[in-house]
Amino acid sequence: MPEGGFIKGFSMKKQLYVIVFILFGWVGFAQNTPETKRDTLKLKEFKLNPTCRQIIGYYPSWQMYKRNGLVSPANLDYSKYTILNYSFFQTDLDGNLTGTDAWADSILLRGKIDWGVSTNEYYEYFPNTSLIDIAHAWGVKVMPSIGGWTLSENFPTVAADPAKRAHFASECVRILREYKFDGIDIDWEYPGYAEHKGTPQDKQNYTLLMQAIRDSIDAYGKKIKYKFLLTAAFGANKSQMDNIEWDKIKNIMDYINMMTYDYNGTWSPDANHHTALYEPTGGWGGSVDKAVRMMINDYQVPVGKLNLGVAFYGRSLLMNDATSGLYSSNHQKFADSLTYSTDIGMPQYYDILLKMKHFQRYWDTAAAAPYLLGNPARDRYTFVSYDDEESVRLKAQYVVEREAAGVIIWDVTGDYIEHKEGSGSIKGTPLADILYETLQPCRRKIIRKRWK
Repeated sequence: MPEGGFIKGFSMKKQLYVIVFILFGWVGFAQNTPETKRDTLKLKEFKLNPTCRQIIGYYPSWQMYKRNGLVSPANLDYSKYTILNYSFFQTDLDGNLTGTDAWADSILLRGKIDWGVSTNEYYEYFPNTSLIDIAHAWGVKVMPSIGGWTLSENFPTVAADPAKRAHFASECVRILREYKFDGIDIDWEYPGYAEHKGTPQDKQNYTLLMQAIRDSIDAYGKKIKYKFLLTAAFGANKSQMDNIEWDKIKNIMDYINMMTYDYNGTWSPDANHHTALYEPTGGWGGSVDKAVRMMINDYQVPVGKLNLGVAFYGRSLLMNDATSGLYSSNHQKFADSLTYSTDIGMPQYYDILLKMKHFQRYWDTAAAAPYLLGNPARDRYTFVSYDDEESVRLKAQYVVEREAAGVIIWDVTGDYIEHKEGSGSIKGTPLADILYETLQPCRRKIIRKRWK
């Protein structure tokens, strides 16, 4: 470097101009550079990896009917999420894609109906009132999640047939174009799962299906100059992981969403955590940490592609007596659907809080997870496993420390707390707030409308 750190042959005044120009030019470049997804922004041979994380929330269409429409598109706090996965679309045996509720899909994905000009045969919608319109105004992407637990039985047939795979992929492009989605999320539960008509061939066919989708949405994206995402929800147990060709899948997917919940429930031999951060010291077990270690060590999946599951709901279990608690096998194999009637024994976080007076909260230090024990009605003893503010903060910190991509939430409507039950007035979103504060998701620019 020249003497004094200045450019030789320039006066002091000119040199200052140059420095100011460089500084402000770089700031201008940074401000005008388009926002990108977390993966990487390539500048020549270097890779810049933002430290901010993804907060991906699943939004089930049926939630629009609950709580007098409390969690409608207009009431969502979009600042807390980076992506919303609209649940669910479904495939038939030929690969045709449809929604699961025509009425909900119409209102949520197209907007409020203008009854002044609409008829029973034709609907006109008020502009900028759909979930997608509002989300895009906040810079939040929206993707259809295709499948789900009750809608996965047709995947094996579609994935096994080259023509049906191709048609399914073309249908993905169709709904991207029709609804202005920002990518595709596949929720096949699970490849190879016999009870959902899975076969041993699903392992290879799953890869072929994902590649067909990837090729089709990339081709469409290249045409309109837009980068579409491809993600999928995956089972977080070894038996489910073993049915995926991870060496190939990890290169096809933008993000791998790990369903690190539902490890335990009424089917388990003991009362246990359904979404623990670390391995419980007894019972069947299952945890976020164990799943992450398997993905990294056993399957060599980059941790930077992993989104880890956070449960905005709990699982209840009827016990036989008041002395039966965590890890006890003295239970009835039934959920408490009387105390938690709204969600048939799988209460959302807001409902857990409403019924908290009937329970005593406990903390399992080893698993880093809370649980409840109580007697909400005469002779009814109930165990509840769930995520609360303490466990969610620890999960978010784990994501940061491990340098994972972020989290997925099932489902975002679960922690919308009212000032008073039935008031229709939202007090806050305590779990989402903690995720936002800890993960610091990337803030994005408005997503422009696409007309092609």
